[in-house]
Amino acid sequence: MLQHLRPALVMTALFAVLTGVIYPLGITAIANVLFPVAAGGSLIVKDGKVVGSSLVGQAFRTDRYFHPRPSATSAPDPQDAEKTVDAPYNAASSAGSNLGPITQKLLDRVKGDVEVLRASGIKGPIPVDAVTASASGLDPHISPDWAFMQVPRVAKARGLPEARVREFVAGKTEDRALGILGEPRVNVLMLNLALDALKQ
Repeated sequence: MLQHLRPALVMTALFAVLTGVIYPLGITAIANVLFPVAAGGSLIVKDGKVVGSSLVGQAFRTDRYFHPRPSATSAPDPQDAEKTVDAPYNAASSAGSNLGPITQKLLDRVKGDVEVLRASGIKGPIPVDAVTASASGLDPHISPDWAFMQVPRVAKARGLPEARVREFVAGKTEDRALGILGEPRVNVLMLNLALDALKQ
């Protein structure tokens, strides 16, 4: 029996080291050489401080900034560790809410978000990404439609002509990858940082 058990244990240990240590370290080393920024988390540094990542959405609440799409991430409830509470843009908990389209909690939240947008003066069809979270809950991008819809608010708060802010949004709109994959999109953090750097 030992003669059958020994090769099995040796192969298990060998593949554990190969696939659990050597392969991950090798791929990490190659990524750090070929794609150092992406391998480091695509961090954005401003004035010597990390202000975010181009891959992770974050909350912008003031009128001076373009707002991201809602986030559905959560965190453990401090009162009861077996439950969770909403924690928007919690990068340690990337996941969708798993709420179905007829879930009352989701319907109430979307209805509330639509009412807030209407009260702010937004008319016409509201882009879906203005009131729904992405599957990860941390999507850093919004649709150009949602970005352009926010132009009047941002322009007014910054004292800029709307036409100039529109040009800015158009200039920061990323096209489909390879011309066919995905949809046109705007990275909210990059757009807001570019606006902050703009000399008014």
